Amino acid sequence: MGDWIAFWNSDHSIYVNDRHRDLHYRAIADYIAEYVPSPAATVVDFGCGEALHADRVAERVHRLILVDAADKVRAGVARRFADVSEIKVLSPHQLAQCPDHSVDLVVMNSVVQYLEPAELRALLVVFRRLLRSDGLLVVGDVVPPDVSPVTDALALLKLSAGNGFLGAAMIGLIRTVLSDYRRVRSSIGLARYDEPAMIERLAAAGFAARRAPANIGHNQARMTFLARPD
Repeated sequence: MGDWIAFWNSDHSIYVNDRHRDLHYRAIADYIAEYVPSPAATVVDFGCGEALHADRVAERVHRLILVDAADKVRAGVARRFADVSEIKVLSPHQLAQCPDHSVDLVVMNSVVQYLEPAELRALLVVFRRLLRSDGLLVVGDVVPPDVSPVTDALALLKLSAGNGFLGAAMIGLIRTVLSDYRRVRSSIGLARYDEPAMIERLAAAGFAARRAPANIGHNQARMTFLARPD
């Protein structure tokens, strides 16, 4: 995952403009908020990125823990929400030090594809330990083996056409082809799992899992899984 962490720490252009970035993070925040079980809940957003709208989740929980492996990203998030008492920003290592069975909901969106199998296995074990017996793990944006960059590009164009930034999206796709994202993706690839394989990996870590009816975010060619401690 090292090359990907370096990418997220860089000044990348994964979002085509501010409108795209805002829509992305608003959609994720609203999705997470739907799964909050109660105002007393402790929620983890693992691989939170910039988390622009994390305050929308924080207002519905007791504690929201935002976790990201990229130092630069964490520093920015900590500054953005310095005055929100419900939000705590941690590294993955710090999260692993949290007490057993202290979390009600873990959401890991658009992270699996950047992990080696051993890294995913270790993370799932941590999540299983942290979750309460009635807790929920949501694993989103899992890339199936048959989904290509062309499919991803078409999903972005559909989103942009419906939200007023089609021109920016077309330019952004060209920019991505020439970017470090394209270089890193071509060099080390993305981890891909079909539905049975992902459910099997979750089961091996002690979860009973099923595929959700819809994926988090705009790209419905990818998958989201709902898993509970077994």
